[in-house]
Amino acid sequence: MHATVVRAQSPTSARPGDDAIVTRDGTIEGFVGGQCVKESVRTAALAALEDGEPVLLRVLPNDSVSFPETPGAQLTINPCLSGGALEIFLEPHLPSAVVEVVGDTPVADAVAMFAEGVGFAVGRSLPGRPPESAIAVIVSSHGDDEPESIRAALDAGVGYIGLVASRTRGEAMLEAMDLSESELARIHTPVGLDIGAKTAAEIGLSIVADIVRARHAGAAPAMLRDETASQPKTAVDPVCGMSVTVLADTPRLSIGGVETWFCSSGCRDRYAAQVG
Repeated sequence: MHATVVRAQSPTSARPGDDAIVTRDGTIEGFVGGQCVKESVRTAALAALEDGEPVLLRVLPNDSVSFPETPGAQLTINPCLSGGALEIFLEPHLPSAVVEVVGDTPVADAVAMFAEGVGFAVGRSLPGRPPESAIAVIVSSHGDDEPESIRAALDAGVGYIGLVASRTRGEAMLEAMDLSESELARIHTPVGLDIGAKTAAEIGLSIVADIVRARHAGAAPAMLRDETASQPKTAVDPVCGMSVTVLADTPRLSIGGVETWFCSSGCRDRYAAQVG
């Protein structure tokens, strides 16, 4: 995630053009403002990385209305901000999602071509080794290694698995595999949107269109994100009410075995004085 300050009001310490990189583990490299602003940016950036959409983040002091609302902007009221509003553009930079294509057939080649055309990365490692980080696996191998490829995709947690076969042959093969209901729900056969496709290119187009549909509709949650990625937990600062991302360097206080996290050392010290 690339965060860039596009507007800043005095006395904030950030200036237009200041920027930072936010990684999936919450690490921030660069400068977009002080500790409290950094926490607001971190929280918004991690959410934006989940849905892949850019965000214009407006960080305002508690009593500020300096930046009017605009469609597409996300507003954060920051009680700790010492003054000066900020606008920060958060732009996700995510690796291309992988579509694994099995088979050396005209339909397989068409799927690969259209998938690359809409921005997917295409892998063709199956059935030799499991698909790595694929959001979809399409099996178009005319009977060669079909059960093995489908089993590998299921075991890898792939959310969308398509088998290019007639309805009769596809159902018979899946029945012979003795799959669970949850596994069957991830397999599509015949695969592709019903657009009356006849040629290999038309079938490939219909398959890639259905992958795009399923991905954006959220029909297969495992397609939308890396389920193995470890997401930092969040906590609420009891002093200012800010949501903070819990990392190794997040200010914290342990009282009676209960840990509490804060947006800054200032809030932590005020809380310690209150409960001490």
